[in-house]
Amino acid sequence: MKTRSPKTRSSGFTLIELMVSMGITAIIITVLVTITGVATDTWTRSRSQLRASRQAKVLIDTMAKDFESLVSRRGDNMEWMYVTMDSSANLPQVVKSGSGNSNVASLTFFTAATDRYNGQIGEAADAGGDVSCVAYRMRFQDPITGDTGDKDTSTFVFYRMLINPDETFEKLLGEEDLDTAFSSFENEVTSEENFICENVHQVTITFLVEVTREAGSGGSATLETARVVLDSTSGGSEFRLKGSGIDLQNVEIGNGFTQDEIAAGRLTGVELSVSVLSDAGMIRRNAADGLTDKDYARQSYHYSRVVDVPGG
Repeated sequence: MKTRSPKTRSSGFTLIELMVSMGITAIIITVLVTITGVATDTWTRSRSQLRASRQAKVLIDTMAKDFESLVSRRGDNMEWMYVTMDSSANLPQVVKSGSGNSNVASLTFFTAATDRYNGQIGEAADAGGDVSCVAYRMRFQDPITGDTGDKDTSTFVFYRMLINPDETFEKLLGEEDLDTAFSSFENEVTSEENFICENVHQVTITFLVEVTREAGSGGSATLETARVVLDSTSGGSEFRLKGSGIDLQNVEIGNGFTQDEIAAGRLTGVELSVSVLSDAGMIRRNAADGLTDKDYARQSYHYSRVVDVPGG
């Protein structure tokens, strides 16, 4: 007598089980993608903020070192420093909160910079000179292509060019008009190797000038410090430090000091103030509604420093 073996169930998932597992997988993938996107955005934003903070720190540290070793002499007609805020230098008005717009677009002076001869002081490349000319320039342009036509991608870029002592001695030292003498180097300032900072939002230099003020009858003369700031709203502002004195044009002078008092004064220090925006801050700054107070506080990195200068 034959007996039938029981039917074995075929292995596999039912359609309902497959649909449930696919749904769970889709939920897990969605959560993972969301978390990855948030983490990537956070990383990108943190990296941009760190880069902005680092650039601002490098810019103010470099400027401070150059000013700390400023070289100037009194009693001659030579020009030792030339600073200008020229409205024609392709620098559109910057609208922001805080202390106001940048007040310097072009800065040229002599310094005993320690990175002369590419930092190889005392080595074979050192030809023995110790006075270099340094130039800072701010341009509004695309930081990658250098294009000044596209305002949506343009940002304020700061450059620093150091002229080694040999060329400084041959072409710049002893000149009565430093701006004109430096013109032969002007096209090289904005070369890639001279880049120092982008997304610059504000650079302000306040010159501290020691002034002798005559007292009234029977009194003695006193030494006071005048604060001199270039006015970015009246194009063509200039500050010239010469061996014969300080020459000003369209410059704000505080505390009622006269231009003659400043001309006879002595430069004793500078106050440096730098603000740099993150990439997100620059995007909002270029937007139609501009940068709000909250955006500026959150997306900007500000450093300031008072530097005593030698000589003067």
